[in-house]
Amino acid sequence: MFARRLDADSELVLLDESVANELFALTDRNRAHLRAWLPWVDATKTVDDTRKFIRTSMEQVARGDGFNAAIRHQGAIAGCVGHHKVDRANRSTSLGYWVSADRQGRGLATAATRALVDHAIRGLGLNRVEIRCGTANAKSRRVPEKLGFTLEGVSRQAEWLYDHFVDLAVYSMTAADWR
Repeated sequence: MFARRLDADSELVLLDESVANELFALTDRNRAHLRAWLPWVDATKTVDDTRKFIRTSMEQVARGDGFNAAIRHQGAIAGCVGHHKVDRANRSTSLGYWVSADRQGRGLATAATRALVDHAIRGLGLNRVEIRCGTANAKSRRVPEKLGFTLEGVSRQAEWLYDHFVDLAVYSMTAADWR
């Protein structure tokens, strides 16, 4: 089971159904904030939708192809971070993260991402971690930039976000660079 202390006030814990109500409430309170960049927000209408996401994440853990973790800060969920999928054949993964509007600016996304990259490379023996962010999402882009990821380029019109396409900045970290 994955759990990781980030600092004295923060930790990562695997998602399980016991946090469904808290995670949904956080998502619901941050709907406008999250919707600006994340395409799944409108589909998360009820706590049952959050439970379904958590179950899918738990199945992902059981298959061994990644996981999603809650970012806990001062005892409360402040956001999530996770591997979208682990590609064992190519020893790679991509990851995503989000933090509630009221908990931004505390380094939580950076610390959580650092922990997942370290786990992917040192714990799982992967060679490559990729992060894709909306090109105009400066806060999200700062995370891979602070961690020394390489900007590989921009995937033009790569994601449909409700009513328009978004260009995605593609960042990567390799095992050789992480060391």
